[in-house]
Amino acid sequence: MGKIILTGDRPTGKLHLGHFVGSLRRRVELQNSGEFEKIFIMIADAQALTDNADNPEKVRQNIVEVALDYLSAGLDPERSTLFIQSQVPELCELAFYYMNLVTVQRLQRNPTVKAEIQMRGFAENAVEGDTQQRQGIPVGFFTYPISQAADITAFKATTVPAGEDQEPMIEQTREIVHKFNSVYGPTLVEPEILLPGNAACMRLPGTDGKAKMSKSLGNCIYLSDTADEVKKKVMGMYTDPDHLRVEDPGKVEGNTVFTYLDAFCRDEHFAKYLPDYASLDELKAHYRRGGLGDVKVKRLLIAVLNETLDPIRERRRYFEQHIEDVYEFLRRGSECARAAAAETLADVRRSMRIDYFDDAALIAEQAARYRNE
Repeated sequence: MGKIILTGDRPTGKLHLGHFVGSLRRRVELQNSGEFEKIFIMIADAQALTDNADNPEKVRQNIVEVALDYLSAGLDPERSTLFIQSQVPELCELAFYYMNLVTVQRLQRNPTVKAEIQMRGFAENAVEGDTQQRQGIPVGFFTYPISQAADITAFKATTVPAGEDQEPMIEQTREIVHKFNSVYGPTLVEPEILLPGNAACMRLPGTDGKAKMSKSLGNCIYLSDTADEVKKKVMGMYTDPDHLRVEDPGKVEGNTVFTYLDAFCRDEHFAKYLPDYASLDELKAHYRRGGLGDVKVKRLLIAVLNETLDPIRERRRYFEQHIEDVYEFLRRGSECARAAAAETLADVRRSMRIDYFDDAALIAEQAARYRNE
């Protein structure tokens, strides 16, 4: 069997640079490499509803926003299967079967689940009937590592491009696969995570220097931002708080502007935008010894980011004028994804011995047994 990719995003808003460097850019590179037999890219609307159940219109409207970001970034529906999670009901059935293979205690130990619960402000011990019950953890949200395992295994994915924050989720999927195969026989494929090669891309900080770019924190630069919006956000970026004067030595480590340059800047950018330096290492050395102002560095970053985003903006403008085509890509992709998931579900049912009507031997055996009694 060839190598297969499964990855995706929750449609809770437009995609930002954290998504781009963490996974999306790599997906496009892998798609264009020809290394993979199949690539499945999922818009995880069902998963988004686990903590947006009271706002389904938000999820509904963001389906097309995420699809536009995918297409604008370079994902090609002729080479990658773009689909909507809820349109593949086989995923729900797989998740239901996998629930019997995972304990509540194991889910509670999942670091990604714990971090997401804290970030979203859910109360872990909400009392039923309490006016704050809405802050309790929805069961669907709590079990989303199981849902994610269903998504990955349904397509026999060998590889999941993702950021480091998703490593505990992939490990939980591997545990489920191992448990299922141990109990029912070899059926499912164990996936491997594919992390970004650039350390700066592992978890791009927000513009405010927070540990992660997050829509809820309002510290994002979106793929769909205009050049002026990018400029405004970069100029307001967190830098070294002790670098008060140009002549002061500055810190590069933990400096958000330099982290972004690590993620996006190449040596050839200096010939274009800052010819006084040959490389990012030279720029960092000058900043460390003093004599280099933050504004000059930010202007370089603005130029680099807008060069990166310009072709994405151009493709987005095209697809925004062809929304019917975007939905058609998603419809066809969802049909293709459903056919693939149905094959895996049939394998799972067969291994679990619940394929009653397809098991001619079982029917013949039972018929013979009762006739002979």
